[in-house]
Amino acid sequence: MRSTDPDVMLLTALADPARLSIVRQLAAADDVCACDFSECCTVSQPTISHHLKVLRDAGVVTSERRGTNVVYSLAPDFAQRWSAIGASMANLVPLV
Repeated sequence: MRSTDPDVMLLTALADPARLSIVRQLAAADDVCACDFSECCTVSQPTISHHLKVLRDAGVVTSERRGTNVVYSLAPDFAQRWSAIGASMANLVPLV
């Protein structure tokens, strides 16, 4: 059973090593063409497309068609959502 909780969807999307690599690449660049993600991941292009769909469905990335290319970027509210999750857990684990 899949969760509809946006925070669970975000964390689930980031839990995969290939998707985390995609997010890291996007964090380092403003916009990345879908064809350029094969550099950060050791998976096939169809698998990258699947990972991008999961990230898009979780609200982690946005996409825009530019001519024949699809360009991805981090969602505008991604940093805020990520910070809010961290802040909500700050008191769960004591920092030493």
